[in-house]
Amino acid sequence: MRVATVFSQPVLPVSAPLTSSPNPIQEHFRFGFRNRRLRFKVSASKKPLPELQNPKPDGVEKSFVEEKEGESADFGWLPAFPHALIASMSNFLFGYHIGVMNGPIVSVARELGFEGDPILEGLVVSIFIAGAFIGSINSGFLVDKLGCRRTFQFDSIPLILGALVSAQAHSLDEILWGRFLVGLGIGVNTVLVPIYISEVAPTKYRGSLGSLCQIGTCLGIITSLSLGIPSEIDPHWWRTILYIASVPAFILSIGMQFAVDSPRWLCKVGRLDDAKAVILSLWGPSEVERSIEEFQLVIKNDGADVSSRWSELLEEPHSRVAFIGGSLFILQQFAGINGVLYFSSLTFKDVGITSGALASLFGGLANFSGSLSASYLMEKEGRQKLLIASYLGMAVSMFLVACAINFPIDEDLSHNLSIIGVLMYILAFAIGAGPVTGIIIPELSSAKMRGKIMGFSFSVHWVCNFLVGLFFLDMVEIFGVAPVYTGFGSVSLLAAVFANYFIIETKGRTLEEIEMSINANLAGRDKQ
Repeated sequence: MRVATVFSQPVLPVSAPLTSSPNPIQEHFRFGFRNRRLRFKVSASKKPLPELQNPKPDGVEKSFVEEKEGESADFGWLPAFPHALIASMSNFLFGYHIGVMNGPIVSVARELGFEGDPILEGLVVSIFIAGAFIGSINSGFLVDKLGCRRTFQFDSIPLILGALVSAQAHSLDEILWGRFLVGLGIGVNTVLVPIYISEVAPTKYRGSLGSLCQIGTCLGIITSLSLGIPSEIDPHWWRTILYIASVPAFILSIGMQFAVDSPRWLCKVGRLDDAKAVILSLWGPSEVERSIEEFQLVIKNDGADVSSRWSELLEEPHSRVAFIGGSLFILQQFAGINGVLYFSSLTFKDVGITSGALASLFGGLANFSGSLSASYLMEKEGRQKLLIASYLGMAVSMFLVACAINFPIDEDLSHNLSIIGVLMYILAFAIGAGPVTGIIIPELSSAKMRGKIMGFSFSVHWVCNFLVGLFFLDMVEIFGVAPVYTGFGSVSLLAAVFANYFIIETKGRTLEEIEMSINANLAGRDKQ
């Protein structure tokens, strides 16, 4: 939405690295806000904590790792993968509902009696965003009270009902209520998935498993666009694909019955034995005591309250993380991903690809390819580098398209450059700006405020998403495509600068190490 302790490492005390002299995270976080003239090249992954460098003692049995001929095949991600995969079904639903109305909206409008009214057609699509905004705002409360697993199951109710109400709609009001309910469920789930995966995944694989969020969204979009193709010849096909939308929600609800709760939430509500059992099954026996000690230390510092208050977002360090989270989503949305995806079909038409479904498929494949790359690069290169490179790639792509439009040397060459630029942009987004934004925010958030900070950040996302969708075509009509795409490129450059300046590297650190580092830095600054 991650190089940590190897499963076979000994259990060691964590108090020293959590409270000793400033580490790379402390330095970056401190100066990133206090001295804006400083630039930092230090990555958390380059200077691991002392206990991570200790050799493994003799007699300790390795977990989930097989060695053969001097090389190791690391399968430490495998125990947590099914749980993350089930959670990412929520993102599949998100992507499915993004694309499900793209093709059939004309048939829906014709059958329900509002054909030719662009405002009502837009309302049917955009009321989904209104529901998502409300769902995001309330997600933090549900997570604090129920935990992620039960919240997933509870949230499947509006997803199933919304899909069925939409599929059976015989009036405008009914389709609007159905879309609103679906949006409500999606708003909660988009907050839940990054939190859940970040809390159940082993530190070493947190980034890679977190990229399942983006992969799930891509697959959902591709599936809905593919299933929507028959709507061009069957005016009633839209009901079928909306009925189909209820199936993944059923799978999510049933699958979560077999998934684990977050060990961090279990520890927070006092279920230590359950937390230990989850850690043992997902992270290995060598992690149990160390992890519980870290959890309890963080809970003690947070005051041991399970619930949190919105007013605490105004307190340090929560206000800083909320600022980073909200800013990342503002920059992500105003970098123009939704506008580019919307307008890409017209770009493809210029080179003879007249099928909107085929054009969307090309974009979906680029998106999916980038997401797969992110799953590998997230832990290899780190979050910050990936985010900066992603936005720089998006900026170059937008400037390429703008130049191809403004300075056409040859018509065919101009069209081909536009296609290349659009596909490069989508690929670059999927490698970093998409997956990293979702996973870095829960990593920086405290255990107590993680739900609230994520809810706030995604609420900002939905507002910006709505604004871009509302004004994009008007901006194109007033200023033209090239100036708008130049604006998107400029925002992408600004986002790269922001990522370089404000984002700290979280690769290879447990969530507790990150939180205690930030808190220790804050306490040290207050004493100065």
